Amino acid sequence: MAHHLAINPQNNEYSFFSRKEKAWHGLGTIVEDYPTSAEALRFAGLDYTVEKWPMYAYDPEGRTSDKQHVPEKFATVRADNFAVLGTVGKDYEIVQNVDAFSFFDCIVGGEGIQYETAGALGKGERIFITAKLPGYIRVGREDCIEKYLFLTTSHDGYGSITAAFTPVRVVCNNTLNAALRNHTNAIKIRHTAGAKERLAEAHKLMGIANRMTDELSGIFNQWAKVRMTDREVRHLIEVAMVPNRETLDHLVNGRTDELSSVYRGMVDKVCEYALSAPSQQAETTAGTLFGAYNAVTGYFQNVRTYKDGEAKLKSILDGTGRQRGQAAFDLCTDFAKELQVNHFIIN
Repeated sequence: MAHHLAINPQNNEYSFFSRKEKAWHGLGTIVEDYPTSAEALRFAGLDYTVEKWPMYAYDPEGRTSDKQHVPEKFATVRADNFAVLGTVGKDYEIVQNVDAFSFFDCIVGGEGIQYETAGALGKGERIFITAKLPGYIRVGREDCIEKYLFLTTSHDGYGSITAAFTPVRVVCNNTLNAALRNHTNAIKIRHTAGAKERLAEAHKLMGIANRMTDELSGIFNQWAKVRMTDREVRHLIEVAMVPNRETLDHLVNGRTDELSSVYRGMVDKVCEYALSAPSQQAETTAGTLFGAYNAVTGYFQNVRTYKDGEAKLKSILDGTGRQRGQAAFDLCTDFAKELQVNHFIIN
């Protein structure tokens, strides 16, 4: 199962819903209108609960019928089909799927938030939700960036509840994931946290979204005015895509013949995307600093191939795609500052 979507045992359908777009290999439920949180929960096949069951050890060879209780260890189990999702400790607090949606609802009082996608991976041990906030970040006159909140949580004992503010460029569905320096665009909540703490973190996330909306609007509009030559675009991409110190050393010292073919191939593909992709031809993007940044993030979102949807999700949100996107964001920030110092920004 290349997509890794869970199967809903109630109707034997994939646990995923999307508004209008046939994402994730066209599987799951496609809806026309934005659903309520209760409807999204049902459409995505997430209307199941998870329980903690005591764990026991037994002799698989049948030499004894006695079961030994495993102290302070529990299995997380789906209540609808009894699938075992993971192993957790005694302090682990299950965050039910309905609570994950309630987390989003309470951010804006249930008003204005629009659920775009939701689903479950594996046996249902990991779920994800994306919801669109009202309004846009506008770059220039016509380039719109939608504002999303993304949440993922698990029932297998691995990882925290993670919620993040994620801008998405409309013209190419490109996730512009980046954290401002000294600020983050995400929060992580322990599974041992109580409901009051989760509520406080929900409002903190909304504060992050509001602050980053204002700051990114200024940054992206500034970058859209900074013209770059093709050579400058390529150099920024080369540095942003550097995977390790050895590659950076070869690049800085001009030892291009020692650069790996994999690295050079990726750089070439990002540069091709930067210069020829239809989404890169807008006035705000073609030959600009904003376009160079968008090319790096766009490569991981729209060009690179992954073994499955879960691998793509991890790369973009918390893996290589995010790391290279952050590197590009930081390089663009430095580039713009250097131009400001030298009074070279084109107004």
